[in-house]
Amino acid sequence: MHAWLLPEYIEDVLPPEAWKIEQIRRRLLDLFHSNGYEFVIPPLLEYLPSLLTGTGSDMDLKTFKLVDQLTGQMMGLRADITPQAARIDAHLLNRPGVVRLSYTGSVVHSLPNGVTQNREPLQIGAELFGHSGIESDGEIQRLMLKSLQSLGIEHIQLDLGHVGIIGSLMNAAGLRNEQETELFGALQSKDAAGIKALTRDCPSEVCQALRALPELYGGVEILEKARGVLPNLGGIGAALDQLATLGKLAEGLVSDVCYDLAELRGYHYHSGVVFSAYSRERSHAVALGGRYDEVGKVFGRSRPATGFSMDLRVLAALAKLEPGKGAILAPAAVDAKLEEKIEFLRTAGEVVVVQLPGSSMEEGGFRRRLEQRNGEWQVIDL
Repeated sequence: MHAWLLPEYIEDVLPPEAWKIEQIRRRLLDLFHSNGYEFVIPPLLEYLPSLLTGTGSDMDLKTFKLVDQLTGQMMGLRADITPQAARIDAHLLNRPGVVRLSYTGSVVHSLPNGVTQNREPLQIGAELFGHSGIESDGEIQRLMLKSLQSLGIEHIQLDLGHVGIIGSLMNAAGLRNEQETELFGALQSKDAAGIKALTRDCPSEVCQALRALPELYGGVEILEKARGVLPNLGGIGAALDQLATLGKLAEGLVSDVCYDLAELRGYHYHSGVVFSAYSRERSHAVALGGRYDEVGKVFGRSRPATGFSMDLRVLAALAKLEPGKGAILAPAAVDAKLEEKIEFLRTAGEVVVVQLPGSSMEEGGFRRRLEQRNGEWQVIDL
């Protein structure tokens, strides 16, 4: 094997993409900060229970595991920063009331997932702890959509779902664990025949509702259709009301709002509203979020929580940032006025590169140059 080869689905980020990613990171962190979200930097490596408890089997499969040579305990490379934010809120900050946190950093997946084929996403996101109302779901949702808007990403479709609807129907179905797992798979694949077979012994209204779920996808009219098809048990009516409210809050920030009442993403992890943002330029979601009220329980403090995350690599492929002016090439001559001019330009935010002896000015693709004219150093377009 060549020493320079990287593992499958792992890649370097080269200029100018790396700088674009950094610009996006800075812009989003500033946006989060302006909305009161405090920045945290969790470690890449933690003991396994801290990373996995309450996150479901999907996260277990994604997590690289290794043995700590100091303690002999199992450790993991984080596959998601959200549980770490919950740990910080519950165990380290331990503040009363609402806590807003933001973060960014690499996460590592043992297998590529459906959101990105890269196994090292550059995750960025925001989490809100300590409030269980629809208002906090709305705040997080709008912050996610404003983040995409700030990057010039257009034609956004927002998909809304609520895992409480499926949870209520599953509880009322009276299925054994293995049957529930099979039904979960059938619903995920929208296997109508499989759903029909697995629900034949359920109460009639629950049977009818479960069979109808895969068809309950579309615009706001789906919510009214759902009220006529789904039984009002276990808070299903309240869940539909929440979805209607969040759909209205998204007006003006998205091109379309769709409701997917068979959305099963994070069924064993999320506890309420889930949402995804899509761009016409990409088949997979560009941002994912939702409510997850039980994750902090393992850390001794079960708190209401809602949040979202995005991959900076994905955002960089879609973002439409204003192009910069490009770097300025300066000669290597020793001149006090030249040094003064270079420092002035750099302080003003310009990039100035001093040409080394023997190098070609074309090497960096420069479009401007510092030249001395009439005794003054001036920036000249090439």
